[in-house]
Amino acid sequence: MRKIQNLLGAMLLMLPLMAGAETKDSVQIGTVVDEVVWIVGDDAILRSDIETMRMQAAMEGIKFSGNPDCAIPEQIAVQKLFKHQAEIDSIEVTDADVAAEVEQQINYWLEMVDGSRERLEEYKHQPLSQIRNDLREDLKDRQMVQRMKQKLVEDIAVTPADVRRYFQNMPADSVPFVPTEVEVQVIQQTPVIEVEELNRVKDELREYTERVNKGDATFQTLARLYSEDPGTARRGGELGLVGRGTLDPAFAAVAFNLTDPKKVSKIVESEFGFHIIQLIEKRGDKVNVRHILRKPVVSEVAIEKTLGRLDSIAADIRSGKFTFEDAAPLLSDDKDTRYSKGLMSTNMMTTGHTSSKFRMQDLPPEVAKVVDTMQVGQISQSFQMINQRGKTVCVIAKLKNRIDGHKATVTEDFQTLKDVVLNKRREERIHQWVVDKIKTVYTRLNDEYKDCEFEYEGWNK
Repeated sequence: MRKIQNLLGAMLLMLPLMAGAETKDSVQIGTVVDEVVWIVGDDAILRSDIETMRMQAAMEGIKFSGNPDCAIPEQIAVQKLFKHQAEIDSIEVTDADVAAEVEQQINYWLEMVDGSRERLEEYKHQPLSQIRNDLREDLKDRQMVQRMKQKLVEDIAVTPADVRRYFQNMPADSVPFVPTEVEVQVIQQTPVIEVEELNRVKDELREYTERVNKGDATFQTLARLYSEDPGTARRGGELGLVGRGTLDPAFAAVAFNLTDPKKVSKIVESEFGFHIIQLIEKRGDKVNVRHILRKPVVSEVAIEKTLGRLDSIAADIRSGKFTFEDAAPLLSDDKDTRYSKGLMSTNMMTTGHTSSKFRMQDLPPEVAKVVDTMQVGQISQSFQMINQRGKTVCVIAKLKNRIDGHKATVTEDFQTLKDVVLNKRREERIHQWVVDKIKTVYTRLNDEYKDCEFEYEGWNK
Protein backbone atom coordinates (compact mmCIF):
# COMPACT_ATOMS: atom_id res chain seq x y z
CA MET A 1 0.00 0.00 0.00
CA ARG A 2 2.79 2.39 0.91
CA LYS A 3 4.40 1.79 -2.50
CA ILE A 4 1.18 2.72 -4.28
CA GLN A 5 0.84 5.89 -2.19
CA ASN A 6 4.42 6.86 -3.05
CA LEU A 7 3.86 6.32 -6.77
CA LEU A 8 0.70 8.37 -6.61
CA GLY A 9 2.56 11.10 -4.76
CA ALA A 10 5.29 11.10 -7.39
CA MET A 11 2.78 11.36 -10.20
CA LEU A 12 0.91 14.23 -8.53
CA LEU A 13 4.13 16.13 -7.96
CA MET A 14 5.15 15.98 -11.60
CA LEU A 15 1.80 17.11 -13.02
CA PRO A 16 2.17 20.74 -14.11
CA LEU A 17 -0.31 23.28 -12.88
CA MET A 18 -2.29 24.81 -15.70
CA ALA A 19 -5.09 27.36 -15.50
CA GLY A 20 -7.51 28.93 -17.93
CA ALA A 21 -11.00 30.14 -18.65
CA GLU A 22 -14.11 27.94 -18.45
CA THR A 23 -16.56 27.56 -21.31
CA LYS A 24 -19.72 25.45 -21.61
CA ASP A 25 -18.74 21.81 -20.99
CA SER A 26 -15.08 22.69 -21.40
CA VAL A 27 -12.18 24.35 -19.65
CA GLN A 28 -9.43 26.07 -21.63
CA ILE A 29 -6.10 24.89 -20.16
CA GLY A 30 -3.17 26.55 -21.81
CA THR A 31 -3.54 25.44 -25.42
CA VAL A 32 -5.52 22.26 -24.56
CA VAL A 33 -9.30 22.15 -24.26
CA ASP A 34 -10.31 20.03 -21.23
CA GLU A 35 -13.95 19.06 -21.65
CA VAL A 36 -16.57 17.72 -19.28
CA VAL A 37 -17.29 14.12 -20.30
CA TRP A 38 -19.51 12.89 -17.44
CA ILE A 39 -21.91 14.53 -15.02
CA VAL A 40 -22.66 12.77 -11.73
CA GLY A 41 -25.15 14.69 -9.63
CA ASP A 42 -23.65 18.16 -9.30
CA ASP A 43 -20.10 17.01 -10.07
CA ALA A 44 -18.31 17.02 -13.41
CA ILE A 45 -15.68 14.57 -14.61
CA LEU A 46 -13.13 16.20 -16.89
CA ARG A 47 -11.16 14.46 -19.59
CA SER A 48 -8.02 15.47 -17.69
CA ASP A 49 -9.33 13.58 -14.63
CA ILE A 50 -9.47 10.44 -16.72
CA GLU A 51 -6.00 10.95 -18.17
CA THR A 52 -4.60 11.56 -14.68
CA MET A 53 -6.02 8.24 -13.43
CA ARG A 54 -4.71 6.53 -16.56
CA MET A 55 -1.22 7.79 -15.74
CA GLN A 56 -1.56 6.58 -12.16
CA ALA A 57 -2.60 3.12 -13.29
CA ALA A 58 0.29 2.87 -15.74
CA MET A 59 2.81 3.85 -13.06
CA GLU A 60 1.35 1.40 -10.53
CA GLY A 61 0.95 -1.47 -12.99
CA ILE A 62 -2.81 -1.64 -12.43
CA LYS A 63 -4.78 -3.62 -15.00
CA PHE A 64 -8.44 -2.95 -15.68
CA SER A 65 -11.02 -5.59 -16.43
CA GLY A 66 -12.53 -4.60 -19.73
CA ASN A 67 -11.84 -1.46 -21.70
CA PRO A 68 -9.84 1.13 -19.68
CA ASP A 69 -11.54 3.92 -21.63
CA CYS A 70 -14.78 2.82 -19.95
CA ALA A 71 -13.50 1.46 -16.63
CA ILE A 72 -11.52 4.56 -15.65
CA PRO A 73 -14.32 7.16 -15.88
CA GLU A 74 -16.68 4.70 -14.18
CA GLN A 75 -14.32 4.40 -11.23
CA ILE A 76 -14.18 8.18 -10.91
CA ALA A 77 -17.96 8.36 -11.11
CA VAL A 78 -18.36 5.76 -8.36
CA GLN A 79 -16.12 7.79 -6.06
CA LYS A 80 -18.31 10.81 -6.67
CA LEU A 81 -21.37 8.78 -5.64
CA PHE A 82 -19.75 7.98 -2.32
CA LYS A 83 -18.78 11.61 -1.81
CA HIS A 84 -22.31 12.75 -2.64
CA GLN A 85 -23.78 10.36 -0.06
CA ALA A 86 -21.17 11.35 2.52
CA GLU A 87 -22.31 14.96 2.20
CA ILE A 88 -25.95 13.91 2.60
CA ASP A 89 -25.13 11.85 5.69
CA SER A 90 -22.93 14.63 7.12
CA ILE A 91 -19.92 12.36 7.34
CA GLU A 92 -17.34 14.29 9.35
CA VAL A 93 -13.65 14.46 8.62
CA THR A 94 -11.73 16.40 11.22
CA ASP A 95 -9.26 19.09 10.25
CA ALA A 96 -6.66 17.28 12.35
CA ASP A 97 -7.03 14.05 10.36
CA VAL A 98 -6.79 15.88 7.05
CA ALA A 99 -3.86 18.02 8.22
CA ALA A 100 -1.91 14.93 9.27
CA GLU A 101 -2.31 13.34 5.84
CA VAL A 102 -1.52 16.65 4.11
CA GLU A 103 1.76 16.93 5.99
CA GLN A 104 2.60 13.32 5.24
CA GLN A 105 2.13 13.96 1.51
CA ILE A 106 4.00 17.29 1.62
CA ASN A 107 6.89 15.61 3.44
CA TYR A 108 7.02 12.87 0.82
CA TRP A 109 7.13 15.44 -1.98
CA LEU A 110 9.88 17.32 -0.16
CA GLU A 111 11.90 14.11 0.08
CA MET A 112 11.64 13.77 -3.68
CA VAL A 113 13.25 17.18 -4.18
CA ASP A 114 15.96 16.73 -1.54
CA GLY A 115 14.08 18.66 1.11
CA SER A 116 14.01 21.88 -0.90
CA ARG A 117 10.86 23.92 -0.36
CA GLU A 118 11.90 26.19 -3.22
CA ARG A 119 12.18 23.28 -5.69
CA LEU A 120 8.78 21.94 -4.62
CA GLU A 121 7.18 25.35 -5.21
CA GLU A 122 8.91 25.51 -8.59
CA TYR A 123 7.57 22.10 -9.61
CA LYS A 124 4.03 22.93 -8.49
CA HIS A 125 4.11 26.55 -9.69
CA GLN A 126 2.56 27.53 -6.34
CA PRO A 127 3.68 28.72 -2.92
CA LEU A 128 3.70 26.02 -0.27
CA SER A 129 0.66 27.54 1.44
CA GLN A 130 -1.42 27.13 -1.75
CA ILE A 131 -0.12 23.59 -2.30
CA ARG A 132 -1.36 22.72 1.19
CA ASN A 133 -4.78 24.28 0.59
CA ASP A 134 -5.35 22.44 -2.69
CA LEU A 135 -4.12 19.16 -1.27
CA ARG A 136 -6.33 19.58 1.79
CA GLU A 137 -9.48 19.56 -0.37
CA ASP A 138 -8.43 16.46 -2.33
CA LEU A 139 -7.50 14.49 0.78
CA LYS A 140 -10.63 15.57 2.61
CA ASP A 141 -12.72 14.13 -0.25
CA ARG A 142 -10.69 10.90 -0.14
CA GLN A 143 -11.23 10.50 3.59
CA MET A 144 -14.95 11.23 3.26
CA VAL A 145 -15.28 8.48 0.63
CA GLN A 146 -13.40 6.00 2.82
CA ARG A 147 -15.53 6.76 5.87
CA MET A 148 -18.70 6.50 3.81
CA LYS A 149 -17.69 3.01 2.71
CA GLN A 150 -16.91 2.06 6.30
CA LYS A 151 -20.34 3.27 7.41
CA LEU A 152 -22.08 1.21 4.74
CA VAL A 153 -20.49 -2.04 5.94
CA GLU A 154 -20.06 -1.41 9.67
CA ASP A 155 -23.02 -3.63 10.64
CA ILE A 156 -21.89 -6.68 8.65
CA ALA A 157 -20.95 -9.60 10.87
CA VAL A 158 -19.89 -13.16 10.13
CA THR A 159 -20.62 -16.17 12.38
CA PRO A 160 -18.69 -19.47 12.49
CA ALA A 161 -21.68 -21.11 10.81
CA ASP A 162 -21.47 -18.57 7.96
CA VAL A 163 -17.79 -19.41 7.45
CA ARG A 164 -18.40 -23.16 7.40
CA ARG A 165 -21.29 -22.87 4.92
CA TYR A 166 -19.29 -20.61 2.62
CA PHE A 167 -16.33 -22.96 2.36
CA GLN A 168 -18.35 -26.17 2.19
CA ASN A 169 -19.67 -24.98 -1.15
CA MET A 170 -16.36 -23.63 -2.46
CA PRO A 171 -14.52 -25.62 -5.16
CA ALA A 172 -11.27 -27.12 -3.84
CA ASP A 173 -9.12 -25.14 -6.26
CA SER A 174 -10.63 -21.88 -4.96
CA VAL A 175 -9.79 -22.43 -1.29
CA PRO A 176 -7.11 -19.88 -0.31
CA PHE A 177 -3.54 -21.05 0.26
CA VAL A 178 -2.02 -19.97 3.57
CA PRO A 179 1.77 -19.50 3.29
CA THR A 180 4.14 -20.82 5.93
CA GLU A 181 3.78 -18.84 9.16
CA VAL A 182 5.79 -18.84 12.38
CA GLU A 183 5.34 -17.62 15.94
CA VAL A 184 8.51 -16.31 17.56
CA GLN A 185 9.44 -15.27 21.08
CA VAL A 186 12.41 -13.03 21.80
CA ILE A 187 14.44 -11.78 24.74
CA GLN A 188 16.20 -8.53 23.85
CA GLN A 189 18.87 -6.60 25.69
CA THR A 190 20.46 -3.30 24.68
CA PRO A 191 24.25 -2.98 25.08
CA VAL A 192 25.35 -0.31 27.55
CA ILE A 193 26.97 2.70 25.90
CA GLU A 194 30.13 4.06 27.53
CA VAL A 195 29.96 7.43 29.27
CA GLU A 196 32.72 8.77 27.01
CA GLU A 197 30.62 8.06 23.92
CA LEU A 198 27.55 9.72 25.42
CA ASN A 199 29.62 12.81 26.23
CA ARG A 200 31.03 12.88 22.70
CA VAL A 201 27.54 13.00 21.17
CA LYS A 202 26.33 15.65 23.60
CA ASP A 203 29.39 17.79 22.90
CA GLU A 204 28.64 17.61 19.16
CA LEU A 205 25.08 18.79 19.75
CA ARG A 206 26.28 21.62 21.98
CA GLU A 207 28.66 22.69 19.22
CA TYR A 208 25.78 22.75 16.69
CA THR A 209 23.71 24.87 19.07
CA GLU A 210 26.57 27.33 19.51
CA ARG A 211 27.06 27.65 15.74
CA VAL A 212 23.37 28.42 15.25
CA ASN A 213 23.31 30.95 18.09
CA LYS A 214 26.40 32.71 16.71
CA GLY A 215 24.95 32.81 13.19
CA ASP A 216 27.80 30.73 11.76
CA ALA A 217 25.34 28.21 10.26
CA THR A 218 21.61 27.66 10.04
CA PHE A 219 19.88 24.83 11.85
CA GLN A 220 18.66 23.48 8.50
CA THR A 221 22.17 23.28 7.07
CA LEU A 222 23.54 21.46 10.11
CA ALA A 223 20.61 19.04 10.05
CA ARG A 224 21.28 18.18 6.41
CA LEU A 225 24.97 17.63 7.17
CA TYR A 226 24.88 15.83 10.50
CA SER A 227 21.43 14.56 11.51
CA GLU A 228 21.13 10.78 11.65
CA ASP A 229 17.38 10.80 11.05
CA PRO A 230 17.22 9.85 7.34
CA GLY A 231 13.55 10.76 7.10
CA THR A 232 14.09 14.41 7.97
CA ALA A 233 17.77 15.23 7.37
CA ARG A 234 17.22 16.05 3.68
CA ARG A 235 14.45 18.45 4.70
CA GLY A 236 16.71 20.35 7.05
CA GLY A 237 15.42 18.36 10.02
CA GLU A 238 11.78 19.41 9.56
CA LEU A 239 9.16 16.99 10.88
CA GLY A 240 6.03 18.64 9.51
CA LEU A 241 2.92 19.27 11.63
CA VAL A 242 2.49 16.41 14.10
CA GLY A 243 0.46 15.72 17.21
CA ARG A 244 1.90 14.99 20.62
CA GLY A 245 0.83 11.36 20.50
CA THR A 246 2.94 10.58 17.43
CA LEU A 247 6.20 11.67 19.10
CA ASP A 248 8.47 10.10 21.68
CA PRO A 249 7.19 11.43 25.05
CA ALA A 250 10.50 13.03 26.05
CA PHE A 251 10.85 14.66 22.61
CA ALA A 252 7.23 15.87 22.67
CA ALA A 253 7.58 17.39 26.14
CA VAL A 254 10.33 19.69 24.89
CA ALA A 255 8.96 20.33 21.38
CA PHE A 256 5.55 21.47 22.61
CA ASN A 257 7.08 23.78 25.22
CA LEU A 258 9.18 25.73 22.71
CA THR A 259 7.97 29.29 22.13
CA ASP A 260 10.79 31.13 20.31
CA PRO A 261 11.63 29.96 16.74
CA LYS A 262 15.05 31.60 17.03
CA LYS A 263 16.18 29.48 19.97
CA VAL A 264 17.51 25.93 20.07
CA SER A 265 16.28 23.54 22.73
CA LYS A 266 18.33 21.81 25.37
CA ILE A 267 19.62 18.34 24.50
CA VAL A 268 16.81 15.77 24.61
CA GLU A 269 17.29 12.02 25.01
CA SER A 270 14.66 9.82 23.35
CA GLU A 271 14.48 6.13 22.53
CA PHE A 272 16.09 7.00 19.17
CA GLY A 273 19.13 8.88 20.50
CA PHE A 274 19.92 12.51 21.40
CA HIS A 275 18.33 15.58 19.78
CA ILE A 276 18.34 19.33 19.66
CA ILE A 277 15.11 20.94 18.47
CA GLN A 278 14.05 24.25 16.90
CA LEU A 279 10.46 25.47 16.66
CA ILE A 280 8.98 26.33 13.26
CA GLU A 281 5.30 26.84 14.09
CA LYS A 282 2.42 25.76 16.30
CA ARG A 283 -1.03 25.24 14.87
CA GLY A 284 -3.79 24.16 17.23
CA ASP A 285 -2.78 20.91 18.92
CA LYS A 286 0.05 20.28 16.47
CA VAL A 287 3.62 21.48 16.23
CA ASN A 288 6.19 21.65 13.45
CA VAL A 289 9.83 21.55 14.51
CA ARG A 290 13.28 20.85 13.12
CA HIS A 291 15.62 18.51 14.91
CA ILE A 292 19.10 17.07 14.67
CA LEU A 293 19.46 13.47 15.82
CA ARG A 294 22.77 11.95 16.86
CA LYS A 295 23.10 8.32 17.87
CA PRO A 296 25.83 7.14 20.21
CA VAL A 297 27.91 4.32 18.75
CA VAL A 298 27.82 1.02 20.61
CA SER A 299 31.28 -0.47 21.13
CA GLU A 300 32.13 -3.99 20.07
CA VAL A 301 33.13 -4.74 23.66
CA ALA A 302 29.64 -3.80 24.89
CA ILE A 303 28.01 -5.88 22.16
CA GLU A 304 30.11 -8.95 22.93
CA LYS A 305 29.38 -8.61 26.62
CA THR A 306 25.63 -8.46 25.98
CA LEU A 307 25.74 -11.39 23.54
CA GLY A 308 27.59 -13.45 26.15
CA ARG A 309 25.04 -12.61 28.83
CA LEU A 310 22.18 -13.71 26.53
CA ASP A 311 23.96 -16.95 25.63
CA SER A 312 24.21 -17.66 29.36
CA ILE A 313 20.47 -17.02 29.76
CA ALA A 314 19.72 -19.33 26.82
CA ALA A 315 21.87 -22.07 28.37
CA ASP A 316 20.00 -21.78 31.67
CA ILE A 317 16.66 -22.07 29.84
CA ARG A 318 17.84 -25.15 27.93
CA SER A 319 19.01 -26.77 31.19
CA GLY A 320 15.59 -26.23 32.77
CA LYS A 321 16.55 -23.64 35.40
CA PHE A 322 13.66 -21.48 34.19
CA THR A 323 11.52 -21.12 31.09
CA PHE A 324 11.72 -18.64 28.23
CA GLU A 325 8.26 -17.43 29.21
CA ASP A 326 9.42 -16.73 32.79
CA ALA A 327 12.62 -15.01 31.65
CA ALA A 328 11.19 -12.62 29.05
CA PRO A 329 9.22 -10.33 31.43
CA LEU A 330 12.15 -10.12 33.84
CA LEU A 331 15.21 -10.00 31.58
CA SER A 332 14.07 -8.47 28.24
CA ASP A 333 14.13 -4.71 27.73
CA ASP A 334 11.90 -4.85 24.63
CA LYS A 335 8.73 -3.10 25.74
CA ASP A 336 6.84 -4.45 22.72
CA THR A 337 7.23 -8.10 23.74
CA ARG A 338 8.29 -8.40 27.37
CA TYR A 339 4.73 -8.30 28.70
CA SER A 340 3.58 -11.01 26.28
CA LYS A 341 6.25 -13.46 27.48
CA GLY A 342 8.45 -12.44 24.56
CA LEU A 343 5.89 -13.23 21.85
CA MET A 344 6.22 -11.01 18.79
CA SER A 345 3.02 -9.69 17.20
CA THR A 346 1.94 -7.51 14.34
CA ASN A 347 -1.12 -5.41 13.58
CA MET A 348 -2.91 -6.73 10.49
CA MET A 349 -3.87 -3.55 8.64
CA THR A 350 -6.40 -5.28 6.37
CA THR A 351 -8.44 -6.77 9.21
CA GLY A 352 -7.63 -4.58 12.20
CA HIS A 353 -6.75 -7.46 14.53
CA THR A 354 -3.40 -8.30 16.08
CA SER A 355 -1.70 -11.56 15.15
CA SER A 356 1.34 -13.42 16.46
CA LYS A 357 1.69 -15.31 13.18
CA PHE A 358 4.29 -13.99 10.74
CA ARG A 359 5.19 -14.97 7.23
CA MET A 360 8.95 -15.25 7.02
CA GLN A 361 9.26 -12.17 4.79
CA ASP A 362 7.37 -10.07 7.35
CA LEU A 363 9.79 -10.76 10.19
CA PRO A 364 12.82 -8.54 10.81
CA PRO A 365 15.44 -10.00 8.44
CA GLU A 366 17.88 -10.90 11.23
CA VAL A 367 15.17 -12.82 13.09
CA ALA A 368 13.94 -14.55 9.93
CA LYS A 369 17.46 -15.71 9.07
CA VAL A 370 17.90 -17.28 12.51
CA VAL A 371 14.51 -19.02 12.90
CA ASP A 372 14.34 -20.25 9.31
CA THR A 373 16.32 -23.41 10.12
CA MET A 374 15.22 -23.84 13.76
CA GLN A 375 12.98 -26.57 15.11
CA VAL A 376 9.86 -25.73 17.11
CA GLY A 377 10.83 -25.17 20.75
CA GLN A 378 14.49 -24.53 19.93
CA ILE A 379 16.28 -21.48 21.35
CA SER A 380 18.81 -19.68 19.17
CA GLN A 381 22.32 -18.52 19.88
CA SER A 382 22.50 -14.81 20.59
CA PHE A 383 22.70 -12.39 17.65
CA GLN A 384 22.69 -8.65 17.10
CA MET A 385 20.28 -6.62 15.01
CA ILE A 386 19.04 -3.09 14.39
CA ASN A 387 15.57 -2.65 15.85
CA GLN A 388 12.78 -0.53 14.39
CA ARG A 389 14.01 2.48 16.37
CA GLY A 390 17.42 2.27 14.73
CA LYS A 391 19.27 0.99 17.78
CA THR A 392 21.73 -1.90 18.00
CA VAL A 393 20.26 -4.62 20.23
CA CYS A 394 21.14 -8.22 21.09
CA VAL A 395 18.57 -11.00 20.95
CA ILE A 396 17.90 -14.66 21.58
CA ALA A 397 14.85 -16.16 19.85
CA LYS A 398 12.64 -19.16 20.43
CA LEU A 399 10.60 -20.69 17.63
CA LYS A 400 7.29 -21.25 19.37
CA ASN A 401 5.36 -22.60 16.40
CA ARG A 402 5.64 -23.21 12.67
CA ILE A 403 2.62 -23.72 10.43
CA ASP A 404 3.68 -24.98 7.02
CA GLY A 405 2.02 -23.60 3.91
CA HIS A 406 -1.30 -25.31 3.25
CA LYS A 407 -4.81 -25.00 1.89
CA ALA A 408 -6.89 -23.16 4.47
CA THR A 409 -9.16 -25.20 6.75
CA VAL A 410 -11.90 -23.96 9.06
CA THR A 411 -10.36 -25.65 12.09
CA GLU A 412 -6.80 -24.34 11.61
CA ASP A 413 -7.35 -21.05 9.80
CA PHE A 414 -10.71 -19.78 11.00
CA GLN A 415 -9.64 -16.13 11.25
CA THR A 416 -8.18 -16.17 7.74
CA LEU A 417 -11.35 -17.71 6.31
CA LYS A 418 -13.56 -15.41 8.35
CA ASP A 419 -11.76 -12.42 6.83
CA VAL A 420 -12.36 -13.83 3.34
CA VAL A 421 -16.10 -14.19 3.97
CA LEU A 422 -16.31 -10.80 5.67
CA ASN A 423 -14.54 -9.03 2.82
CA LYS A 424 -16.75 -10.81 0.29
CA ARG A 425 -19.92 -9.65 2.02
CA ARG A 426 -18.59 -6.12 2.30
CA GLU A 427 -17.84 -6.08 -1.42
CA GLU A 428 -21.34 -7.34 -2.20
CA ARG A 429 -22.91 -4.67 0.04
CA ILE A 430 -20.87 -1.91 -1.59
CA HIS A 431 -21.66 -3.18 -5.10
CA GLN A 432 -25.40 -3.29 -4.45
CA TRP A 433 -25.32 0.15 -2.86
CA VAL A 434 -23.69 1.60 -5.99
CA VAL A 435 -26.28 -0.07 -8.23
CA ASP A 436 -29.12 1.40 -6.15
CA LYS A 437 -27.48 4.81 -5.87
CA ILE A 438 -27.08 5.16 -9.64
CA LYS A 439 -30.88 4.86 -9.97
CA THR A 440 -31.43 7.96 -7.82
CA VAL A 441 -28.67 10.28 -9.05
CA TYR A 442 -28.65 12.36 -12.22
CA THR A 443 -25.95 11.22 -14.65
CA ARG A 444 -25.05 12.30 -18.16
CA LEU A 445 -22.35 10.77 -20.37
CA ASN A 446 -20.78 11.94 -23.60
CA ASP A 447 -21.87 9.90 -26.60
CA GLU A 448 -18.46 8.19 -26.80
CA TYR A 449 -19.35 6.21 -23.65
CA LYS A 450 -22.84 5.10 -24.74
CA ASP A 451 -21.62 1.69 -25.96
CA CYS A 452 -19.40 0.92 -22.97
CA GLU A 453 -19.91 -2.29 -21.00
CA PHE A 454 -19.78 -0.98 -17.44
CA GLU A 455 -19.44 -2.91 -14.20
CA TYR A 456 -22.59 -1.18 -12.92
CA GLU A 457 -25.83 -0.82 -14.82
CA GLY A 458 -27.82 2.35 -15.13
CA TRP A 459 -25.28 5.00 -16.10
CA ASN A 460 -26.94 5.55 -19.49
CA LYS A 461 -30.30 7.17 -18.82
